[in-house]
Amino acid sequence: MACVASMLVWAVGFPVADELLKVLPPIAIATLRLSMAALALLPFWYLSDAGREWRSAAWARALVIGATGSGVSALLLIYAQGRTDGITIAVIFAAMPIAGIALECLFDGRRLTWRLIAGIILSTIGGVAVYGARMGHLNMGLGALSALVSVVIFAWGARASVKALPDLSALGRTTITLTGGAIVAVVVQAFLDLTGSAAVPWHLIGAREWLYLAIYSVGSLAIAQLLFLKGVATLGVAVATMHHNVAPFYVMVFSLAFGAGWNWGQVAAAALVVFGVIVAQGRERRRTA
Repeated sequence: MACVASMLVWAVGFPVADELLKVLPPIAIATLRLSMAALALLPFWYLSDAGREWRSAAWARALVIGATGSGVSALLLIYAQGRTDGITIAVIFAAMPIAGIALECLFDGRRLTWRLIAGIILSTIGGVAVYGARMGHLNMGLGALSALVSVVIFAWGARASVKALPDLSALGRTTITLTGGAIVAVVVQAFLDLTGSAAVPWHLIGAREWLYLAIYSVGSLAIAQLLFLKGVATLGVAVATMHHNVAPFYVMVFSLAFGAGWNWGQVAAAALVVFGVIVAQGRERRRTA
């Protein structure tokens, strides 16, 4: 349920990002998104236990994980969306279960079962079918490549935050890794400001843009990642990432508010993804003597 809720909240961000990209440069959006998400979570994390986790956390290790898993991943993601669109990026995330299972097999000694293999195949086919039902073709350019790299980095970051920071709560892991991501994004944006290549156009950010940024950062990132890491801690990164494959359907639903149309083919493809996730999350029958 945490993963389902995470994907619902996460999907809201794609049509919102498409609107923001009409006004702001991609790196500026990513920087503001990560910074606002981290600033929103930091006081809640501190107050949740009077700062005990804050003081005992392995900040250096966590910030490095966040700088890569959240920062680099977010920068690549928004760059990719700037060259494609929200639904395309959501569909490319159908590759995330493959990245997740590869990481668990390499580092955790996970055994491949027929349920897991079938779930990955069904959810991946369903994720691609969601896109095909809408567009009829796949556009695999530089934007798609950036999204694929972002997928692998994000899957690694989700696993690393759970494995390398076992003593932290989901709120602590989310907050500290997003803080690391925000630091990287701010450094990149500062460099762009100094060189004059892509400065933040503050004069173009009005009330509507600030509202969209709040939704994109606090909702679609901070809350979504908090829920997702709770799911990863219980299900493992392989099964948890399968839930990303139904995100294109959620994006389509939320895109209706921005003038997009309904597509029953996407509904059927999303149902295939859900079936694949259910199959993968099932338990194997144990043989008895």
